[in-house]
Formats: sequence, structure tokens, C-alpha cells
Amino acid sequence: MSAKFVGLSLLVLMAISCKKETKKEDTHVWNTKKLAEENATHNQLLDIEKEQGWELLFDGETLNGWHVYNAGAPTVWEVKNGELHRNVELESEHNEDLVTDKAYENYELILEWKISNRGNSGIFINVQEKPDVGTAYQTGPEYQILDPNHMDHDVAVKKSGCLYGFSPQKNEAITKSGQWNQTRIKQVNGKVEFYLNGVLTAVEDFTSPEWPQKISATHFKNYPEFGQATQGKITLQDWYFEVWFRDIKIREL
Repeated sequence: MSAKFVGLSLLVLMAISCKKETKKEDTHVWNTKKLAEENATHNQLLDIEKEQGWELLFDGETLNGWHVYNAGAPTVWEVKNGELHRNVELESEHNEDLVTDKAYENYELILEWKISNRGNSGIFINVQEKPDVGTAYQTGPEYQILDPNHMDHDVAVKKSGCLYGFSPQKNEAITKSGQWNQTRIKQVNGKVEFYLNGVLTAVEDFTSPEWPQKISATHFKNYPEFGQATQGKITLQDWYFEVWFRDIKIREL
């Protein structure tokens, strides 16, 4: 057996060994990440968050603090596995937008969401409940939530994180079907910022002279109450698609 053959054999064995080690390391990393995700704690506040003034809007067990727009207890929303879930197997005569009991003006809101395949939902802010106003979207501007496979996903002003119907993403933020995403909304004195997975996606000043002009250029001009307030309730949209929310927390500024 030649020395050259022996050398080549050793190189092959070393390469196979390294490949096995790499695979072992990759498997370990993947299992560690999976384990961390499975054991993550949700719907709880850290001590530092409590010190900073954060409060939970969803306790992971009940629908306390929420009600249906212009109505009472929801019939199509449920709490399951620590998540606020719009169950599409449950039917209602009308959409049940889920509204906070309390109104907010200057605040920072953080939550996580996941949308079904081709699903559509959103988060309304500054919502006003009035008997003569049928739905939340007729008063409150919307933080859009849209699955990448939805037919409207290529419409710039309808992507997730947009101020729906008004402006495209200020910076590109990508979402993937079936994955959890984080939303952050900050509003101070009528000036709002939207973030999606840490990326700033929208900025608007509801007190500026340009804001009414922007409304008049959209279909929202047909709703006299739309976008008039800089304080109001926070609303999770029921648009008949399956959607999940968790870790909903807020702090007033």
C-alpha cells in the first residue's frame, strides 16, 4: 500500500469526522433554540418591566379587560394555550372587533401576533365607541397585519406594519407565514410610530394640517369620525380570519 494512498485515506476519514462533528454541533444549536422557544414564558412581566411602568393587557388566561366593539362579551374569541385566538370555527352575525375597556392617549404598546395562511387582521388605535358608528375601522387608524400569501400583499399600503391605506412601509420589514411577529406602537401627543420586528415601518402626525388632506385622498373620507382623535381604545380586528395574539403589554407615557 503506497504512502500516497494512506495519506488520501486519512484525509477522507478526517473530512467525514469533521462533517459529523459539524452536524452534531448544528443539531445541538437547533435543539437548544427549539428548547428555548418551547420553554419561553409568555404573558408575564419582568421585574424591570414593572419598574418601567408596563402593564399586561392580556393575562394569558381570561378576556378580562376586553369587550366587543359597541357590545359585550365576545363569542368568537377564546383563550387557548396562553394565546388570544380568533376561532374561525365559531360564527357570528357580525365581526367582533375586540376592544380594550380603557382608552389610552400617550403610550407604548408591544405585542406578538401570528396570522393564518392568507389571513388579514389589524390593530386599530384611537378607537371611539359610538352607537351610530358601526365598526372600529370607521374611527381608528390601523396597524396592518397581513399574511405574505394574501392576495393584497403586493399592494404597498397594505403590507404588515403599514398605516393601512396611507403609506407603504417606511423601511422594509419581512414576515413569514406561520411565524410569530412583534408589533410595537408608540403614540405621544398625536404623533405615532409603528414598528414590525424591530423595524420602523410607519410615522404619522395626527395633529398636522396634512393629516386631514391625507384622509380626503382615501376611502376613509366617507367616515366623518375617522382619524379625528388622538386618544381612544386599542382594538384587535376581527376580519373572519384566524389570528393569534400574546404578550400584549402597554405603558403610559
